[in-house]
Amino acid sequence: MPAPEPQFLLSALSGAALLKAAAMLLVFTGGLFLGSMLLPGRRIAGTDLEGTPHEYSLNGLALFLATVIAAGLAQVFGWFSLSTLYTHFAALFVAANVLAFALSVWLYYRSALARDSAPGIRPGFFYGVEFNPTVLGVDLKLFSYRPSLIGLALFNASFAVVQYETYGGLTLAMALYQVFTFCYVLNYFQFEYGMTHTWDMVSERFGWMLIWGDYVLVPFFYCLAGWWLVHAQEPLSLIAAAAIVMLFIIGFWLFRGANEQKHRFKRNPGVSIWGQPARSLDGRLLVSGFWGIGRHLNYTGEICIYLAFALTTGFGSWVPYLLPAWLALLLWHRSKRDDRRCRAKYGELWGRYTQRVRYSMLPYVY
Repeated sequence: MPAPEPQFLLSALSGAALLKAAAMLLVFTGGLFLGSMLLPGRRIAGTDLEGTPHEYSLNGLALFLATVIAAGLAQVFGWFSLSTLYTHFAALFVAANVLAFALSVWLYYRSALARDSAPGIRPGFFYGVEFNPTVLGVDLKLFSYRPSLIGLALFNASFAVVQYETYGGLTLAMALYQVFTFCYVLNYFQFEYGMTHTWDMVSERFGWMLIWGDYVLVPFFYCLAGWWLVHAQEPLSLIAAAAIVMLFIIGFWLFRGANEQKHRFKRNPGVSIWGQPARSLDGRLLVSGFWGIGRHLNYTGEICIYLAFALTTGFGSWVPYLLPAWLALLLWHRSKRDDRRCRAKYGELWGRYTQRVRYSMLPYVY
């Protein structure tokens, strides 16, 4: 199969294109920020960080659905075509980098002012200083997942629009990819409450690393398979499609199931898991369900999900497989960091846990 024309790389980076991209990005991000302030959502208490209690407003699902409806109406009535996101991909990439850099610089300057009043604080540009910077009552770290994942969803939708406008329909591969990615983003916002206990939220400060990851890496890199599918017209066999669907379902079950079990246990140690009361070590470390089989099966599930995304493209190019390969390396490294952090936190108890749950990401293998 000939490689599809990389139109987003050929997109003009003229001053007009960059200004249009900057305007689109600011309207999009500003609209999501305003929605995060105004839309209803339940408030929950997060983990106390540095002795400071913190609350999160969970209105991401309402914001995502409102964006989907607005984008759909704009597409249907001709107010704005999602194909514009595809044709302006390169300019939007530049604008997103500028936004990420500007936000990082502002937070660095803000932390420098905090250092003057609190000498123990050391500002760092890369990792950041503050765990939960807020503006007008909006937690910036939790908020940044919204333009990140909603932006990813809109880019994916733009690929389907371009394929439909170009070829008069969607391939089976593109249809599967659209269903997979929409379900993935939708479920994130359904499970937004679970984010308050993740590594990023409780262990990472909010600096350039997370900001660039949210505003640039996720929306522009995690859609590689969708971009590749736009001009890929080779048919996907029904057997291959069924196998890919099964991989996605298994990955989703592992990823979301493990995270859900951990979150439920943290809220109520007496919760039932797989029809039986949860078992734990000293009431602190869960050894029921997925957490009694592997220490990081949620990471394994996420890798399977992104591998399913890539497999919809077939084997005509290695480019779509950059994402699952990179994610596998990232999550393997993160699993090592998790183990070190947990060993320092739990001490002897963690040693007992690793004796009980010997495998990390692949049962009976690793």
